[in-house]
Amino acid sequence: MERKNINRGFKRLRVWQDSVALYVLACKIFAGFPFELKKVVSNALDAAHSISRNIAEGYCRRSLKEYLNHLNIGLGSCGEFYSCYESFWRAGQITVDEYNELDQLHYKVENGLLKLIGALQEKQTSGNWEDSFQPK
Repeated sequence: MERKNINRGFKRLRVWQDSVALYVLACKIFAGFPFELKKVVSNALDAAHSISRNIAEGYCRRSLKEYLNHLNIGLGSCGEFYSCYESFWRAGQITVDEYNELDQLHYKVENGLLKLIGALQEKQTSGNWEDSFQPK
């Protein structure tokens, strides 16, 4: 049973769906890391997970200013996660195929975030944003 309400509208956003998929992929790829690297893996997974969490939290705030702030935090987490898997690849801890799989999806998420931020900045400039939960 799917539960729907206005506060869960972020689930329809492709960038949110893709960012969740990126976290799931990262979990799969990093699952085999040795125990002594669990701290760096944990940090990488937290960065990947932070992207979807910030999209959701910003959406639920209902304020355009706060939404944009959380999207920018998510974009920062996106950069942090990129640095993590780039480092893992350069250290020989993931294969080139795993790197390319992560990088392809990460690139899609990063560009999706940039497009969403741009679209919301246009709404901010035009004043075309409704903070209310009331239907029009």
